[in-house]
Amino acid sequence: MRANKRLVDALRPVKIKPDYLDFADGSALIEIGKTKIIAAASIDERVPPFLRNSGTGWITAEYSLLPRSTEKRTLRERVQTRISGRTQEIQRLIGRSLRAVTELHILGERTIILDCDVIQADGGTRTASVTAACVALALALKKLVDENIIDEMPLKHLVSGVSVGIVQGDVLLDLDYEEDAKADIDMNVVETEKGQLVEIQATAERTPFSKKELNALMSLADKGIKELIQVQKDVLKKKSLLFMAYG
Repeated sequence: MRANKRLVDALRPVKIKPDYLDFADGSALIEIGKTKIIAAASIDERVPPFLRNSGTGWITAEYSLLPRSTEKRTLRERVQTRISGRTQEIQRLIGRSLRAVTELHILGERTIILDCDVIQADGGTRTASVTAACVALALALKKLVDENIIDEMPLKHLVSGVSVGIVQGDVLLDLDYEEDAKADIDMNVVETEKGQLVEIQATAERTPFSKKELNALMSLADKGIKELIQVQKDVLKKKSLLFMAYG
């Protein structure tokens, strides 16, 4: 039996609170079960050197676990001289996911930085970060449109992510930490509202898995992402983001 008697194909309870921070250009608090993440968007009127004079913008991300987001204190990475490979991987995943659904030439030569800070971790932090960061990005881009800095909304589709896995023979949606630790197969999927894939990260933790099992996992991930994107839509519609392509 899963925690809270959750069905194998059920997400944990999901809440997204937009504009969670007063000073960010866009922000969102996401709660998926016990996992809680704050995503904050900052608009920088510069681009990386490789994009100067290109007329094109950039989206990038930073990710961190706060020390007591986990059961045992996690050491701040700034204390360790360099960030871990895991953190770099997650940051790149968030950035890739958001660039995939944004027309960067409409953004112009400016950068949107998404800071994703995990304040409580109970599995699925990377995919929850993508989901929250998309909402924060939409709000920051709306600000640019409202202030007539750009002419149209660059964000053309919503994007979200979810974890799936096989635990003791069961195909499960949205793994919490305990399930993830016991998973035979662990997979993270990022997908747009149109059902287009942005990223699949799949690992056989103990034994190889079949294409049939892969298809079952993908089907379950697709179901979960559709539900998460509906939550995003409901939140953004309340913020008057009805003019967007997905409204």
